[in-house]
Amino acid sequence: MLVAHYLLGAVALNSHTLHLSFWSKKVIILQFSTYGILGLTYLGLALGYIPGLRMNRATIALVGSAFLIALGVISLPEAWQAIDANTIVFLLSMMVVNTNLAYAGFFQKALSLLLSVTRSPLGLLIALTFGTGALSAFFLNDTIALIFTPLTLSLTRSLKLNPIPYLLAVAGATNVGSVATLSGNPQNILIGSFSHIPYLDFLHVLAPVAITGLVLQVGLLWLLYPDVRSTQACEQVITENYRIFKPLFNKSLVITTSLLIAFAIGLPLAESALVAASLLLITRRIKPQRILKQVDGNLLVMFSGLFILTRVTQKLNLLQLFTQAINSPLSFFSVTVILSNLISNVPAVLLLQPLVPHGDTRFWLLLAAGSTLAGNLTLFGSVANLIVVEAAADLGYSLTFWEHLRFGVPLTVSTLILAFLWIH
Repeated sequence: MLVAHYLLGAVALNSHTLHLSFWSKKVIILQFSTYGILGLTYLGLALGYIPGLRMNRATIALVGSAFLIALGVISLPEAWQAIDANTIVFLLSMMVVNTNLAYAGFFQKALSLLLSVTRSPLGLLIALTFGTGALSAFFLNDTIALIFTPLTLSLTRSLKLNPIPYLLAVAGATNVGSVATLSGNPQNILIGSFSHIPYLDFLHVLAPVAITGLVLQVGLLWLLYPDVRSTQACEQVITENYRIFKPLFNKSLVITTSLLIAFAIGLPLAESALVAASLLLITRRIKPQRILKQVDGNLLVMFSGLFILTRVTQKLNLLQLFTQAINSPLSFFSVTVILSNLISNVPAVLLLQPLVPHGDTRFWLLLAAGSTLAGNLTLFGSVANLIVVEAAADLGYSLTFWEHLRFGVPLTVSTLILAFLWIH
């Protein structure tokens, strides 16, 4: 009887042990899968692709998020709530505004006006740098890079100038100039949504950094490329013919000016941009599909996926490593720069924004400056750089990694030091 009782107890204990072992293995497999998917997703975001697959950052972020939802790491309602509506609406609305300005001929007209004041290689470099930088400050820098690259190549080809320094001027200025405002680039749009810093306050602090950075950029290109030092007027400044659609031009200009005034007086950024975009979409002159097909759906999908990935990272408490490393403005700024080059600036901002001390505007400004200016370090540091390279390659011109690196490293180091000293 005692033996039977012992055997029954042993069987029960063994069954309980097996049950615990099964669940332990299940937990380990789940954790391994979760961290594996999260790690692979961020690696893909850093590279911009998955080897052997036709995936870009948007699909990588979306697929990674979907697998994490499927594993139960985050529920679908939680994932939906993780997506910041203000950021998505602001970004979408600014794309609509920019597209209308582009179709109206605004950006071509702006470049033509800039080039009308100078005819020398050095003058063209200065005009292109500051013109690109100024437009990137108020409109998305990726849009400016996309529009100005073919215009710049057309200009340099017609004047028989080396296009490389001018392409570098566009790439660098779109990043440096965009640091000045909350509407200059996607990561600043994110920071504006999270921090609620007034538009003019942000501009007041970071505009001097942008202007000085553009001056440093001109000086660096002057040193690296002797051909651009000439102040002798070119024989003729020839630009491609372009059309101004006057009704659309006037309407877009009035609405965009009103939008910038709304930003300046402190009206909500996302709501103001949405109203402006809606007014531009009320038209008899241009088919809506022509506008909407220019909206960068990839960027919107990537943002949505990144919001979900960031929420998962927070739930798993993976930010503890950064929390321990960040104990001063300098360490926070350094981590921002490093992460921006490892996983790109938008994911870096999303990861680091929970670590910003509550109500500390200085940390938000350091995050904006560090994530944006770090984009000039390498050719793959920002989307604007890649746009310039790809647009140039489509037209038969090659801007190599090393050509950009010898320009990007000194520009990035000098502007980062400037930004930190100015903000700190």
